[in-house]
Amino acid sequence: MNETPAPPQSTRLAILIPFAIVTLIWGSTWIIIRDQIGSVPPSWSVTYRFLVAGIVMLAYAAVRGERIALDARGWGFAAALAVLQFCFNFNFVYRAEGFITSGLVAVVFALLLVPNAIFGRIFLGQQLGRQLLIGSGVAMAGVTLLFVHEARSDPHGPAASIAGVAWTLAGVLSASIANVLQATETARRYPMVSMLGIAMLLGSAIDGAIAWSLTGPPVIEMRIGYLVGIVYLGVVASAVAFTLYFGILRVIGPAKAAYSSVIVPVIAMLLSTLFEGYRWSGLAVAGSALAMLGLVIALRARRPAR
Repeated sequence: MNETPAPPQSTRLAILIPFAIVTLIWGSTWIIIRDQIGSVPPSWSVTYRFLVAGIVMLAYAAVRGERIALDARGWGFAAALAVLQFCFNFNFVYRAEGFITSGLVAVVFALLLVPNAIFGRIFLGQQLGRQLLIGSGVAMAGVTLLFVHEARSDPHGPAASIAGVAWTLAGVLSASIANVLQATETARRYPMVSMLGIAMLLGSAIDGAIAWSLTGPPVIEMRIGYLVGIVYLGVVASAVAFTLYFGILRVIGPAKAAYSSVIVPVIAMLLSTLFEGYRWSGLAVAGSALAMLGLVIALRARRPAR
């Protein structure tokens, strides 16, 4: 008697639920980040975000009874993650929003799917099956339409647009390398919560050093909206979301996990519709539909073989 094959790992609720939570959370961050641009130098906002996140993560690790002390290899891994994910990535993205709209930054960041797939193949030996490639192609077609729509509506000039896209692509590259690091066997040797907490605090320290060297002593805006935004970005969008995201990534691989970045612009646009009066065009509707279709196709593919 033939047994019914198990569903692909990525279609199980244990993956789909945290995937949906991460996507919804990160889709909401663009409006908050944009609210902080201009009032406080970007590097200081990034510093405060990961200071809050790191403290919360280590407190949670202590409650769980996780080992917080690291050996030499663990400190090296935490430092690499701090620089790539919690320093370069976010400093680049915050600066990009000073040149182009948050919607365009979100769309360009959706390209994270491409380097994640390539690096996963090169460094992790993960095979890219036909279904995953088809889904990626459909999703990238949707991202292209979204990019055209956002580029047309961006009020900045060509020079600012090029600078903003360049900053975003730098963030994509650093985030992708950090994603692949999280999928390695080295990452699995250490408790995730305490490792992320240490990496976030290291990242915050590096961010603070960069901020001080570029803009001078700490600057903070004592506005309720800014302070609440820092807490939300630190606790929900960093401590909670990165724990869920890296847990997903270790199961389904960096290529499929990066599909969260493909759907994030769509979520951001929906939230902008509710709170900012965003108006959808034909390109935006078509691009969002293709992005969602590509997600469904790719996430139903089997786990990447090693």
